[in-house]
Amino acid sequence: MKAVAKKRAGRTPRMWRLYLVAGLLLSMLSLLVGRVLSLQILETDRGYSFLQDQGDARSLRGAEIPAYRGVITDRRGEPLAVSTPVVSLWADPRLLAGSERLPELAESLGMALPALQERLQRYDGKHFMYLQRHRVPHEARDILARRFPGVYGEREYRRFYPAGEVAAQLIGFTNLDDEGIDGIELAYNDWLKGVPGKKQYIKNLKGKMVRDIGVVQPARPGKDLRLSIDMRLQTLQHRELRKAVTATGAASGSVVTLDARTGEVLAMVNYPVYNPNSRKGMKASSMRNRAITDTYEPGSTMKSLTLVAALESGRYTTESLIDTSPGWIRVGPKTYPDPRNYGEISLSRVIEKSSQVGVTKLAVDLGHERIWEVFRRFGIGEPMNTGFPGESSGLLPNRARWYSTERISLAFGYGITTTPLQLARAYTVFANGGVQRPVSLLALDGELPEGRQVVAPDIAAQVLQVLHRVTGEHGTARKARVEGYQVGGKTGTVHKVGPQGYIKDAYVALFAGVAPVNDPRVVTVVLINEPKGESYGGGAAAAPVFSAVTDGALRLLGVTPTEFPEDVATATVVRGGAA
Repeated sequence: MKAVAKKRAGRTPRMWRLYLVAGLLLSMLSLLVGRVLSLQILETDRGYSFLQDQGDARSLRGAEIPAYRGVITDRRGEPLAVSTPVVSLWADPRLLAGSERLPELAESLGMALPALQERLQRYDGKHFMYLQRHRVPHEARDILARRFPGVYGEREYRRFYPAGEVAAQLIGFTNLDDEGIDGIELAYNDWLKGVPGKKQYIKNLKGKMVRDIGVVQPARPGKDLRLSIDMRLQTLQHRELRKAVTATGAASGSVVTLDARTGEVLAMVNYPVYNPNSRKGMKASSMRNRAITDTYEPGSTMKSLTLVAALESGRYTTESLIDTSPGWIRVGPKTYPDPRNYGEISLSRVIEKSSQVGVTKLAVDLGHERIWEVFRRFGIGEPMNTGFPGESSGLLPNRARWYSTERISLAFGYGITTTPLQLARAYTVFANGGVQRPVSLLALDGELPEGRQVVAPDIAAQVLQVLHRVTGEHGTARKARVEGYQVGGKTGTVHKVGPQGYIKDAYVALFAGVAPVNDPRVVTVVLINEPKGESYGGGAAAAPVFSAVTDGALRLLGVTPTEFPEDVATATVVRGGAA
């Protein structure tokens, strides 16, 4: 018995240690289970999802779903800018760098192998690099089907411009990330661009997707934009301007046409141009929308506004006589000549002949302040607020002291600057009963914006009739006539300014016109910059372009001709009688 008792007494301490260790292990297990429960349930409920976030960070990936950019159309719904689906190829340099298939990949991409290897070296250690952006989908699918290691594709959109060079300087273009960087694309980028969506998927340790979770936030497409231009007229103007610039050897040219009643821009073209769908070799000088960004001295096209000042003074009518003999006049150190001595002629004939002597006498009698005030009212030197990037306001100086020659040259349109669009806006006053409306690059739906009365309706009507005579037999713009319609306008021929002053043999030819005179529908300004040869004047270089584009514009607008050749009228009567 004693031996058994002694044996049990020796075993007791060992069992105690065993129970102690087991208890400690159970306690640690309980703490571990409690912590797991705390992290998974209690702390998650309180918003602390640490473990979940850490797990997601190692396996859950997100991707952006590209958003469709809004469509730009002309006033008739013709697409001018659309987004087409493309595929951008990208790679994980860590997986691709050591591949034996690099030569095959370079060939399929159309790249030189050294160029591809150099790019991989630049992105050494990175997880992402673009191989090529915006590949045609079927071409990208062919490359992806070859399963190059670490090469993947993602869907994007690329901007396409159906009108090409015809509307390029107005529409502008986007960059590779579908952000507008020029023209309308830039001006209305926030309106056109969509909101990208988001999707999630799970990747394994090797970077391969093992499960697509799905769309978390759908992409929201951008809003469409309808411009005021009519692509039919835009195309016609582009063709005629290109023909004129080429024929005259000019450096550049611009044409802009406004709806006389609403102020909408129906067409706006420039030359030279560029192709927004293929930008290789694109020159910055070809990208400018010169009709709205470049300023020029308007020259004699301002004499119609000087005529307004004369009529408003009450001292002149269109039939008031002005003696232009002996064909020249001297003011201060400068002499202003006419091509010949016109003698005593009416104020209307002064504008028809663009007489320097007659306008000089008007300027001396009226004073430059009255003329300056008319120019200001017509919006010369004021912003047009079209929202177009780089829009110029022109310049109408307001000096405390004017030299004698500056007072006279103001009446001729020298010493001030305008854009072709700004000049067209000024001429809408004559076409719209003295009312000037804001210029709009967007199609107007519904009620017209409020205009302002710039001159009295009767004065606007008188000036319009004088402008019609400018295109008559005694005027300087006979080449601006349009068969079947009565038109009016004013020519301008301006010396270009260089570093040392006016350049003797460099000109800007202009014509600003209204059609038809009896019920104006369009106002068009044509500018030919630096025409060469003998056809450098506004009547020879710019007026024929006005005639061609106005003829097309009136027919596109469905304006009924009011004048017919005598033989056409006779033939119509005969056919009517026979019927």
